[in-house]
This record gives sequence, structure tokens and C-alpha cells, in this order.
Amino acid sequence: MTTTDNADQVVVRLDGVRKEFGESIALDGVSLEIRAGEAVAVMGPSGSGKSTLLNMVAGLDRPTSGRVVVHGEDLEGLGEKELALFRRRRIGMIFQFFNLLDDLPALDNVALAAQLTGTPAKAARKRALELLGELGIADRKDIYPAALSGGERQRVAVARALMNRPALLLADEPTGALDSRSGDQVMDLLIDLNTIGQTLLMVTHDERLAMRCASRVIEFADGRMDSERTLERHV
Repeated sequence: MTTTDNADQVVVRLDGVRKEFGESIALDGVSLEIRAGEAVAVMGPSGSGKSTLLNMVAGLDRPTSGRVVVHGEDLEGLGEKELALFRRRRIGMIFQFFNLLDDLPALDNVALAAQLTGTPAKAARKRALELLGELGIADRKDIYPAALSGGERQRVAVARALMNRPALLLADEPTGALDSRSGDQVMDLLIDLNTIGQTLLMVTHDERLAMRCASRVIEFADGRMDSERTLERHV
């Protein structure tokens, strides 16, 4: 089912979302809205529900109860194949450990994201090269992930996440596996993307990432939103 109420403004809506894994409660009645152009950082201790929240928004997990609406689409109404296609077209994902395919060079890692949605290979590779250029690593297009630095690998991952012009960019500890210099470069990238209108939802333990990149910080504890604050971002 597709909703139209405020779909042009609200990119993510969770209504009373609860997620149980056996006896464990990962999310306990979470309600949340993220509007277009926001950069939201979710923080909290391990086991507080942060990653489960991200998986709910990505449609990787389904709630035990409650409702998840992303880009106007009620995820409950989508089958597994529809969810996979929705993720590829509307959501970009950046992971702590990059999740690149080791047997493909940088350009093909990026282009594959579009080819999986039916984009012809030539057009996909053209856009992939443009993105690598915008991210300053076009000269690394033929290099395999094992020969790239951590910062370069994360830039390739960002390019891949942006291939299908997603309504929402999800980042799971995007600086967690990087040294401070590479981490700063990725922070700058996220800030630049948000400045031109990309909606971001980040899960992080890194207070500095949250302070630099987010317009709103939500603290989680025991599966619930414990507090939230709006920030004036200082770059």
C-alpha cells in the first residue's frame, strides 16, 4: 500500500514499532519521523536497538507489530522480492566494513547496483564513473578492493549507495573501520551530500561523527528512544 499523506516531506515514519527476537525485545514501541533533507544520527550502547532500527527502515527485518513507511511505501505490504527491488531503487546503504565484492574492480562494484535494477551496463558504468569522479577516485576505477585504502573503499561504497539516486541514505558505523584521516574524509562527504539535499540516517558510536554530520541526534536505550536533540552543525 502506498501512502500519500506528507509523502513529499516525511521520508521515514515508524508508528509504534516493536521487534521481538524470541524472549528479547529489540525495539519497544518506537515512533519516529525523518523528513526530507534531515541528517539523523542514532546513538546508544550495543544492544540498545540501533541496528535493528536501521534494518527495519531498510526492510531487512519486519516488525513484530507497528508500521514502517519509507518514501510513502508501507513496507508491510511488500513481499520479499518487492522489498529487495524497493531497497535497490530507493535506499542507499553504507556499511562499516564496506561490503564490496572482492572479485570486481571499483567501477564494476558501483555499476552493479544500477544493473541489478535493470539499467543497461553501458549507462550504469557511465554513471558509476561520474560518481567516482565526483568522489575524487576516478583514477582508482580499475583497482580491486583489496588494493584500495580503507578511505578509498568507503568512497566506492558511497558511490555504490548513490547509484540509483536513493530517497534515503542509510549508514551503519560508516567511519568505524577507518583511521581518523579517512574518517574525516567520509564525514566531509556525508556533510556535502546532506547539504545538497540527501536525507541521511546514521547509526554510530562516534560522537564526533554525530556532532559534525547530523542535524538531529537520537539516543537509544533498551529498545526505546531515550532522548533526542536538534543540533546546529559545526563543520
